[in-house]
Amino acid sequence: MEAANYQVDLGNLMAYDPTHHFQSIPSSREELTKECLQKGTELVQAIANALFSLPSTEDPDGPLVRLPQPTTKLPREKHFPKPKPPTKWEQFAKMKGIKNRKKDKRVFDDQTGTWKRRHGYDRVNDDKDVPIIEAKMTDEPGEDPFSKRKEEKKKRVEKQEKNRLQNLKQAMKADALPSHVQLAATALPITGTQSKAPKKASKVELENVAGMAATSTASGGKFDKKLPGERPPKHSGKYRKFLPVVEGKGMGSQEKQQTDKILNKLMAKASMDILDVDKAVTMFNVKGEKKRRKDKDQERSSKSSKFESKKKQSKGRDASSSSSKLKTKKKPMKKSSKKKQ
Repeated sequence: MEAANYQVDLGNLMAYDPTHHFQSIPSSREELTKECLQKGTELVQAIANALFSLPSTEDPDGPLVRLPQPTTKLPREKHFPKPKPPTKWEQFAKMKGIKNRKKDKRVFDDQTGTWKRRHGYDRVNDDKDVPIIEAKMTDEPGEDPFSKRKEEKKKRVEKQEKNRLQNLKQAMKADALPSHVQLAATALPITGTQSKAPKKASKVELENVAGMAATSTASGGKFDKKLPGERPPKHSGKYRKFLPVVEGKGMGSQEKQQTDKILNKLMAKASMDILDVDKAVTMFNVKGEKKRRKDKDQERSSKSSKFESKKKQSKGRDASSSSSKLKTKKKPMKKSSKKKQ
């Protein structure tokens, strides 16, 4: 068959033969595999011929070509991640032309004469390592410089937390937050001028987040102490796991194994190798047993309903007969005894 009949998509390195069909149904799986490998070799050769026809540039490792844009839209396992909106600092840095410079994690501390961390525990310029603070001309007399330094630090932390929550709000409006962060972005109050009050979390959102928090432990919340009135999780079983969108370390092999497993199943549909006779007989017997039990239960329920209806009818007849007897029964007349005078 000529290569002109193949549909080649160099952007995805994919080739397809729409006119291919089997001359006769393969009698065995080996024959089917052999024919599929032969057709796959022809398609790969068509892709290689198309690649060598593209303009290339010389490189020490060999010729390099730039692939064109793909023409076939392949299905995705998950949707495209939505881009997060820029924060206030990112907008300011873009406006002023500030570029982020990578800072060293270790900084030399002049007070102790050692190298320390820039942030975190035992950091540089820690308040605990400052024994003396020089007074300034603008300082008020009688003011404690250490307490003033703590207050300033507290204000900086509060401002940073406020900016963080505001960034979460903006990302939530753009629908670019994961589900476990959306509750924090909607429920936490943010001070400032706002036209609307912060949205209150609904009962369903609270239950979802509480369930995720309860099952986030290593045991899946099995040995955790339950709160009063807490309901069991709706999804007690395992969730379906998806491969990440971006290929990382070891992800390529997992995707290859998954693809090979699907292809083997598709190729083995016309073969008898995947048929487990014992399993098929067991499944047939189980289905038959379930059907017999269901028929017996229906027969018992129908018999019990008929018996109850007859019992009610007999009770009604007995009640009607007893009422008729009471109506027809006459009271005995009393004999009057008169004394003879």
